[in-house]
Amino acid sequence: MSRTLRVGGMVPLTTLDYPGKLACVLFCQGCAWRCRYCHNPQLIAPRGSEEVDWRQVRAFLQRRQGLLDAVVFSGGEPTLQDALPQAMEEVRALGFQIGLHSAGIKPAAFAKVLAGADWVGFDVKALAEDCQAITRVAGSGVANWRSLEHLLASGVDYECRTTVHWHLFEPKRLLILAQRLHALGVKRFAVQLVRTARMLDPQLPGISVQASLPELWRALGELFPEFVLRD
Repeated sequence: MSRTLRVGGMVPLTTLDYPGKLACVLFCQGCAWRCRYCHNPQLIAPRGSEEVDWRQVRAFLQRRQGLLDAVVFSGGEPTLQDALPQAMEEVRALGFQIGLHSAGIKPAAFAKVLAGADWVGFDVKALAEDCQAITRVAGSGVANWRSLEHLLASGVDYECRTTVHWHLFEPKRLLILAQRLHALGVKRFAVQLVRTARMLDPQLPGISVQASLPELWRALGELFPEFVLRD
């Protein structure tokens, strides 16, 4: 292919990033948003200082044939790279299932690669009207929710997940977000409490504390057949 996928790093083995599968995670370089709590800020720039050559990635995966179930393309935002569809095809040809982590930054690009994925972990940043406060990019909310519509229409297996830093999220807004997802027909929703050890925005408090919220978690559990709280 004319371009090769820019991979900013990889995790050789994980049981967490593709439900029920032994997987390798490829962290694709580059992201167009600037989420304040981003814990992989080194992946935001289009080029990274620790990129792994695609030939090395392929060689590693060839050695793992029959040992791993899946490969997850994460980021950064993998769908921003034109080389992603071809890379997904190459990995599938090696016998792996394909996972994709995405926020659907560009809905058309996201929709284009959906058919090549077996499972999608989709980042719902916030309510559409609240997204810019997190991403610091105008129009991000419209893009995020339009891509969600593409995902739900595709029939591809998925999980919707929202990362929460309580400095940026009011519990009542999280409940409204969950209610909107429920209305769209979302079946699996996960809330991920932010990891504060490394965040893009140095002004964001390093402690994300909220009082015990059993009623909120109970309400979310009643909205979805599958609800997960990750801390």
